[in-house]
Amino acid sequence: MNLILHITQRTQWEAAQKAQIYRSDTLESEGFIHCSTPQQVINVANTFFENQQELVLLCIDSDKVQAEIRYEGVQEDELFPHIYGALNLDAVFQVIDFHPNQDGTFAFPQEIISFMS
Repeated sequence: MNLILHITQRTQWEAAQKAQIYRSDTLESEGFIHCSTPQQVINVANTFFENQQELVLLCIDSDKVQAEIRYEGVQEDELFPHIYGALNLDAVFQVIDFHPNQDGTFAFPQEIISFMS
């Protein structure tokens, strides 16, 4: 299993569960930015989600994703997984509450470490 991690608002995840599919407005045209390393998760969280509440971290099994996955550079030649198309929910095997620290920044959830080995 290749692990892909994705940060989203709890309300967006709940809407996806009701619709039985996860979509984004830019999903078809630009892909959907996900992360594949702890450092990517922390960088994305602290850049785009600082101090935000009600976030979840989706743990996605890339082997189960039905849409196209491309590993593309976003910053400093680092490759991030992008999913082009809707994400089928059965590829998501764990949803973890993702809360900022007291100072508004994020730390990598330790319960994910076991999935990464």
